[in-house]
Amino acid sequence: MNTDTTQDGVSPESSGPNPGSETADAHHEKQFFGQPWGLANLFGVEMWERFSFYGMQSILAFYLYYSTTNGGLGMDQAAALSIVGAYGGFVYMTSLVASFLADRVFGSERTLFYSAIIVMVGHLALALVPGYVGLSIGLVLIGLGSGGVKTAAQVVLGQLYSRTDSRRDAGFSIFYMGVNLGGLFGPLITNAIWGWGGFHWGFGIAAFGMALGLIQYVAMRKTTIGAAGHDVPNPLPKNQYLPWLLGVVIVVAAVVALVATGVIKLEWLSNITAAIALIAAVALLVQMYSSPLTTAKEKSRLLGFIPMFIGGVLFFAIFQTQFTVLAVYSDTRLDRHFLGLELPPGLINSFNPIFIIIFSGIFATLWTKLGSKQWSTAVKFGIANIIIGCALFFFLPFAGGAENSTPMLLIIWVYFLFTIAELLLSPVGNSLATKVAPEAFQSRMFAVWLMAVSMGTSLSGTLGGYYDPTNADAEKIFFIAVGVAAIVIGIAIIASKNWVLKKFIDVR
Repeated sequence: MNTDTTQDGVSPESSGPNPGSETADAHHEKQFFGQPWGLANLFGVEMWERFSFYGMQSILAFYLYYSTTNGGLGMDQAAALSIVGAYGGFVYMTSLVASFLADRVFGSERTLFYSAIIVMVGHLALALVPGYVGLSIGLVLIGLGSGGVKTAAQVVLGQLYSRTDSRRDAGFSIFYMGVNLGGLFGPLITNAIWGWGGFHWGFGIAAFGMALGLIQYVAMRKTTIGAAGHDVPNPLPKNQYLPWLLGVVIVVAAVVALVATGVIKLEWLSNITAAIALIAAVALLVQMYSSPLTTAKEKSRLLGFIPMFIGGVLFFAIFQTQFTVLAVYSDTRLDRHFLGLELPPGLINSFNPIFIIIFSGIFATLWTKLGSKQWSTAVKFGIANIIIGCALFFFLPFAGGAENSTPMLLIIWVYFLFTIAELLLSPVGNSLATKVAPEAFQSRMFAVWLMAVSMGTSLSGTLGGYYDPTNADAEKIFFIAVGVAAIVIGIAIIASKNWVLKKFIDVR
């Protein structure tokens, strides 16, 4: 679940000269396990938001392609998985929108509050509004709101501390635990409710979870958050509000019209989202590279980042198949019987956060002890891609097997390998983006990394269109082709490590 982590604090682009120092002093006497009490509040709202997000996402693919007699929409499977991938990529894109609104319109604290409300309304739309209307409204609102919550919450958290506060890293680690607790219990409870009452009850429990997070946040808002995140660093002139609003309305209306009329087919959505993410990343990199504010050393680091970007895209394209290809696999091939019960297929999405909770501290300790002897970033990225590529080969002996014939231990083992690969790449990528960022463009550089996550997540939906569990040969070719591609990219990244280190200059 580490893909939800943005940056640990506030960048120079979105803060004053010493953000959070006054707020930190104001909350010095109120502590939560030695941390500001605001951490407890933000921990709670983020945990419930992730509970609702991952709970809903764990059943989304099934809702789309299950027949109407089974409570679904009866959509073509390839189109359904394309929507799931595009939706996942869209969430990371909306982080850019949230950053703009926080920096120029609302401030990060109000952006967080409004985003949480939007998330809850989106889940209510999925739960209460039937058919494609509820689906469209719900996914757009949840995508917009989730991007806002996960971005703004960490900015507000950063402003609870001064830059030199020694508690800062520990606070972010506690906050990250909330992300994974939500990711663990969301699929467990949502799938249980789905099995009991149907899809809309599952969406309803996601809305209920977000409502709990909002109630808790509002109750503790004044006493724990204080002034953190209330400043608008770079206010948008009021005479520009209307042009921006009209522009957004026109774009949204055009996209809705193109999809509704069939000009843009549902099967294309994941590719279109990936293409938009790629264009955004290239534009941001070119802008930073050509800026007179970027030094020669910073330009060199930007070039060295390109292989890491490519490796990140392919990694997340495979990693996020847990919501597309592996969702279908668990539905059609996995033996989900346990203690006499048949478990819902979406429960597999709880394995990753379990492993993250267990192993994230171990990896952090390992890198700390190794210090300068640890692998360079390029080697970590390369090995992560090799591991996740090899993980797919474990499906080959069961290709074309009977329905529900794959043992549960296999999927647990694959998710274990996915998690080890994730810990080698995702938090390392978050850190790398902050280390190689030009001084003048730290937020923008992190946005480039988010576009790698967005692009990869979108492509996981595209991969779903090539997966056919009904054909043994096609299934084998799929896992071999995707696995080999990841391994080749991993080897290429490791082979480029000396060039990358040279370009990074003083960054490993």
